[in-house]
Amino acid sequence: MESTRQLKIAKLLQKEMATILQDLAREHFAGTLLSVSKVRVSPDLGVAKIYVSIFPISMTQEVEKFLNVNNAKLRGALGHSVGRQLRVVPNLAVFVDDSLEYEENIDRLLRGEGESPIL
Repeated sequence: MESTRQLKIAKLLQKEMATILQDLAREHFAGTLLSVSKVRVSPDLGVAKIYVSIFPISMTQEVEKFLNVNNAKLRGALGHSVGRQLRVVPNLAVFVDDSLEYEENIDRLLRGEGESPIL
């Protein structure tokens, strides 16, 4: 179970990373929507797992590669925005949140547009 401190830091990081990713999307990926769906912080506050939703789904691999290559720059930008609230900015691990794709697949199956998993 996450402590109150972990939850507060996760909420702060989620808010700030959302702002950073919106600016990044405007600069590098016009027409792409990036949102931070979830942030998990380790108990020692040293690592933050950031789950990013990407729309349209066709841009997922390109954006994921860009985020992983520029991880240090993201951490630096995060440090500038939360530097006064946190003593140490956690290392970032960025993951693509594919829950939207999963939900879309279930909706498609329920409408009868795909191969039925029951039959």
